Amino acid sequence: MSWQNVLGRVAFSNCDPIFTSLDKKWEILPAPPSWLTGHLLRKDCLCAPIPTADYAKHSQELLLLPDLAIVSNGEVGSVLLFGSRPIEDMRDIALPSDSSTSVALMKWILSKRDLDPKFYDSGPDINHMLSKCDGALLIGDRALVAARENPELIRLDLGAEWTKLTNLPMVFGVFAARKDSPLEILAMAQRDMVNQYKKFKKDEKYRNDVISKSSDKLGFEGERITEYFVEEVSNLLDNDGIKGLELFLSEVCGLSTSPTWLMFD
Repeated sequence: MSWQNVLGRVAFSNCDPIFTSLDKKWEILPAPPSWLTGHLLRKDCLCAPIPTADYAKHSQELLLLPDLAIVSNGEVGSVLLFGSRPIEDMRDIALPSDSSTSVALMKWILSKRDLDPKFYDSGPDINHMLSKCDGALLIGDRALVAARENPELIRLDLGAEWTKLTNLPMVFGVFAARKDSPLEILAMAQRDMVNQYKKFKKDEKYRNDVISKSSDKLGFEGERITEYFVEEVSNLLDNDGIKGLELFLSEVCGLSTSPTWLMFD
């Protein structure tokens, strides 16, 4: 199959509403967020949800698909700082290697508090991370599972903190494509993904199917995954989300230009 028919997806549950039962004309390439950036740049896939901070680094080569994102408005539930002591007392924090957005946001939040701990890159395993450092940043399904198993260690929900400081949604991931992509096929992919998310919101049978499969995969009760999809993480980028995205790109990533968007005829 040509790379033009391959859609990258985050190998976490946060995109399940879009990619569960997506039209079979698309081949799906699952990978950790930061890996998807490399896949996209190498033309392994047509488009992918990549870390927002990675888009800032490669904005000259990439464009964004409208209406789609990985976004929270308040608590995100799956981007969490863990530790056995208060943030102010953390001497060092282990950072995961699978998402540049969460790392950039973590450092920005700490700078706002005039805190300057040491940072260490680590594989995303909470026990190993906390054996080496006072704090551990985890994202995605690993954060959800760690929060269930170690609720007393949660020190900060980064989505909630961003919204508290900015009064805007936090866009952790953007759906991006190379600027030299075939625009007609890209527009088709965008429409199919948006329609699938709308189906998740409107079709109770499909929504229950997605929640059931995601719950089984993670070993959660359906109630927790319902809360995650309905109240914490969204795949729809609205006008407030765009404002949050633009602020993150400029304030946290230092991007001086506006994002380039896929335009429809």
